[in-house]
Amino acid sequence: MSKTAPSPPAPASAPGSDPGSDPGPAHVRPPGRDATQGPRLLFFSGGTALNEISRRLKAYTQNSVHLITPFDSGGSSQVLRKAFGMPAVGDLRSRLMALADETDRGQPEILRLFTHRFAKHASERNVTQDAARLFEGTHPLLQGIPTPVRQQIREDLRQFQDAAPADLDYRNASIGNLILAGGYLRHGRQLEPVLAQMSRMVAVRGTVRPIADVNLEIGAELRDGRRVIGQRRMTGKEHAPLTSAIARLFLSNGTRELPADAVPLPQSNQDLIAGADLICYPPGSLYSSVICNLLPKGVGQAIAARNVPKVYVPSLGTDPECLAMTLSDQISALLAPLRRDAGDVATSAFLSHVICDLSVSEAARAEVLRDHGIPCIARPLAVSSGKSPCYAPDALCRQLLALA
Repeated sequence: MSKTAPSPPAPASAPGSDPGSDPGPAHVRPPGRDATQGPRLLFFSGGTALNEISRRLKAYTQNSVHLITPFDSGGSSQVLRKAFGMPAVGDLRSRLMALADETDRGQPEILRLFTHRFAKHASERNVTQDAARLFEGTHPLLQGIPTPVRQQIREDLRQFQDAAPADLDYRNASIGNLILAGGYLRHGRQLEPVLAQMSRMVAVRGTVRPIADVNLEIGAELRDGRRVIGQRRMTGKEHAPLTSAIARLFLSNGTRELPADAVPLPQSNQDLIAGADLICYPPGSLYSSVICNLLPKGVGQAIAARNVPKVYVPSLGTDPECLAMTLSDQISALLAPLRRDAGDVATSAFLSHVICDLSVSEAARAEVLRDHGIPCIARPLAVSSGKSPCYAPDALCRQLLALA
């Protein structure tokens, strides 16, 4: 791909990408009908916010593409990152499981193994003994798995066991993450082969790849001049929420900011973007789950070169990373790394629609149109779930598919 961003054709010529168009979901085929021939919806994401939507999406299309952040630095993924010097695999594993075949044609025994976590609050000794049964091949979860697949899994687990520190704490560890880590080591420290292997094992209905196969952190420059390094320091979950807004996101080796061209977008991911029928910046922590995927060199150029609908779906509820930000501010933050990469091209090269729930005020929607020239399609998409609202998976899937 050339270093100068191409001049993209006007997105208005792509189906559903005319800023004045608003196709309704009535055009979408019922779930389960011709899903193998469904459109290629591509998502830049991470975390778990899109998992329930992905689980439902596979009933409409089995061709969705998920470019996932490997920069997670929290939870059990961080334990593996520190032990093996590898990218985070937790978000990749959880998206694979969300897209796995859960019908009676699937592999429920394998799915149970990959989604199982060791006890979080048991004694370290008891959990270590449970892990030992896994490595020995006597764990109950391995029973019932077809022999050829069980042999592959055990090879990955043996690789993991041989390389693991003796004092590794297995409490709350995902078995699927251990298998991915072992496969990563067995395949010469490459993620793509083991992701492809796991995808086949559970019949994943889509494509899941890391945005880049690198062991790096994300860093944020705050508006008060401070810098924070590490995803876990931004989300307000494992650390106190930020008290100053994020001004800019960057990639870091853990101590310093890397140059903008230090991490190129892999050619395989360029090809996936080039083949997308719709590009979506989905719900999730804005900076650490979505924008971080736009940082590798070439992402903005690849998006600008693809003439298809490009949609932002803002998170519902409160995002601790979006301190005092309006919806228009969130869009500006989303566009910033794309423009740094592709140059000063039209906004429509990166974004053609915003889809939101009716709870977003008319004033906020009008501000988006005024500031960015992008229509904000408001629909009744939210449902109550626990403490905060979330998107109704079918409703959002149908709205995205109507634009594709």
